[in-house]
Amino acid sequence: MSARGTYHWGTSAIIVCAVELIAWAVMLGSWWLLDREVPAFRFEKPLMLRGMLAGPVLVLLFLVDMAWRNRALLRFATDATRERMVPGVSTGRQCVRFLLLRHGLGLLVLALAVPQFGTLPVEVKAKGIDLVVAVDVSNSMACEDLKPSRMELARRSLEQLIDRSKGDRIGLVVFAGEAFVQLPITYDRAAAKMFLSTIGPGSVGTQGTAIGSAIDLARQSFQGESKAGRAIIVITDGENHEDDAVGAAQRAAAENIIVHTVGMGTPQGGPIPVRTGGRMMGFRKDKEGNTVVSRLDEAMLRRIATEGKGSYVRATSSSTGIQELVDELKAMDRTETATHQYSAHDDRFQWPLAGALILLLAYLLLGEQRNSRPLWRAMAA
Repeated sequence: MSARGTYHWGTSAIIVCAVELIAWAVMLGSWWLLDREVPAFRFEKPLMLRGMLAGPVLVLLFLVDMAWRNRALLRFATDATRERMVPGVSTGRQCVRFLLLRHGLGLLVLALAVPQFGTLPVEVKAKGIDLVVAVDVSNSMACEDLKPSRMELARRSLEQLIDRSKGDRIGLVVFAGEAFVQLPITYDRAAAKMFLSTIGPGSVGTQGTAIGSAIDLARQSFQGESKAGRAIIVITDGENHEDDAVGAAQRAAAENIIVHTVGMGTPQGGPIPVRTGGRMMGFRKDKEGNTVVSRLDEAMLRRIATEGKGSYVRATSSSTGIQELVDELKAMDRTETATHQYSAHDDRFQWPLAGALILLLAYLLLGEQRNSRPLWRAMAA
């Protein structure tokens, strides 16, 4: 039994704890049912649900606060004095107001976690350019004057290019003594990345460095009279021994196709390692038995870029140089390259948000004491 003029702490504790347990049971049961029965149910921001753990803490603080108030009232005066000096003490109102606040905040946390039911069809139109990357896979690309090697750095360059050229259609040509189309121009970035692990020295049987053939084949890979900007990026060490690369760049420029070059290697160069089963067996040698040293031919790559109306960048062990070219590609004329449809999750945060607003509004309107005026009447007065 509580003394007159104080709060019924025991009754309040039972009611509040019981409602808390029921709320958790309803929430977890609903979650299990929705996850099992509703298509594509999920929370977009599940980490926000950690805020639900604040509920039991609020219950504990409420009960501690009520106990502290009771103790202060008991020490303040006798029963008769308390009833005259602190009229209208209402345990029921205190519990109801707390429950409105606590569960209003709980619903607000659910809204912030963004529950989603089902899916919505969404259509996205991509705009970009047509781009063909020609990658040198000759033996000289195994040189390790750039770490970990020229070929590995070329793969990284291509991967960065795929990631950063959003909306662009990309094709892939590999070349050594001959050139081959490894991937026709496509918007499928997953397919482009899949081919990265397959390219390397040995991908083309005929050795050499036929940059001109690679540019010509890339130029022929473009589809019809596209209004999109067209560009070729040649990733190579520039040691061209097979054909007229500068003439190929001029032919591409005559068709409004820009040719960029990325230099892989250093002017000082380095020997070309020979490996068998992953083990280092020595360095490649010429017919006279001398170790072959492969060097970056920057002069050649600069001429190709100049005649192709493009830019030359040199890769280093710490930078692929691709970002500079991406910035230039973004400045080119872009047109619609593809239309994609995908299923987006349908947000349903409005429901718990509406419930939270209703409960919190009721909390503000409900007075603490039996004889207290509602908030809206107090504001009107």
